[in-house]
Amino acid sequence: MQQRWVWDPFIRLFHWSLVTGIVLNSFVLEEGEQAHRWVGYTLATLIALRVVWGFIGSHHARFKHFVPTPAEFRAYMAELRQGRHPHYEGHNPAGGAMIIVLLTTVALIALTGWMQETDQFWGVEWVQNTHAVLANGLLALIAVHVCAVLWASRKTGENLIKAMITGKKSGSREGALD
Repeated sequence: MQQRWVWDPFIRLFHWSLVTGIVLNSFVLEEGEQAHRWVGYTLATLIALRVVWGFIGSHHARFKHFVPTPAEFRAYMAELRQGRHPHYEGHNPAGGAMIIVLLTTVALIALTGWMQETDQFWGVEWVQNTHAVLANGLLALIAVHVCAVLWASRKTGENLIKAMITGKKSGSREGALD
């Protein structure tokens, strides 16, 4: 099988930096401590850079090449329900949708975390609760994401985790959807 470049270095560095920051803030650092806040600000910066990269980055990094329309998403899910697993050179529609949900969730967590540090929202319960619910929801979304990646890797025969490390996916470009 042919190896082809799909994920550029920025996307891979962004992905694994985001993973590292989420692990640190979820399981290692204490909430409210300075290190937790700085990791949160770093994650917010990463999200902002990713949004910019979604417009000016490499082919597969651009939003227009992976954010599905509702019709594309439904069609893809219908294919899966029928036992078919179409090959996509970049993200499949479910993966593209998950990226948008994950990016949005991390951005909202960063926003509510920052809000807690302002005079206007200091100690405001709904802000604290929203931050906590989003953070816990993010962990659930990540679990779904990881399970879906493992499942898709098994069904398509592509090691998607390796692809996010090396930037290369295996398989023929012929017949691949984009």
